[in-house]
Amino acid sequence: MKTKLFFLIFCFILISGVGFAQKKKQPKSIISDGVAIKKYHSKDELDRMAKGELLVLYVERIESLVKLMPYIAFATKPGVTMSTLGIPNDSDNRKALDDQFDATDEFLDKNSEFQKRILPYSDTNDLVSAIIFYEETLKSLHEYSEFH
Repeated sequence: MKTKLFFLIFCFILISGVGFAQKKKQPKSIISDGVAIKKYHSKDELDRMAKGELLVLYVERIESLVKLMPYIAFATKPGVTMSTLGIPNDSDNRKALDDQFDATDEFLDKNSEFQKRILPYSDTNDLVSAIIFYEETLKSLHEYSEFH
């Protein structure tokens, strides 16, 4: 009986040790999945939208650009990791990337607060023009990857 109990406890400890063993951190994507926008709009579509909808699109496009622009030397689409680029996936590099993501998120939070307060005063035609400009910029960044 003691042998069975000892064996059962030993197996439990072994299994739990394997389950909680420290695993190597998986490499993170340098560009987050939130960069992609669902739809590009034509000027006619934007002209038919209410100003509130335009404000949301404007802020979304800014967020996409801010999350993408610093990394175009590496990639222009999500899924590329430090490891795929040959950058060591060590704790220092992961921390640097996490710090960059945190700083970007903090900037976007502050920018969003500002935009929500100030942007409603903008001219609707200027909003439409800016959204078209941002969307064309995003399109060109996705085409950029074809050049190398």
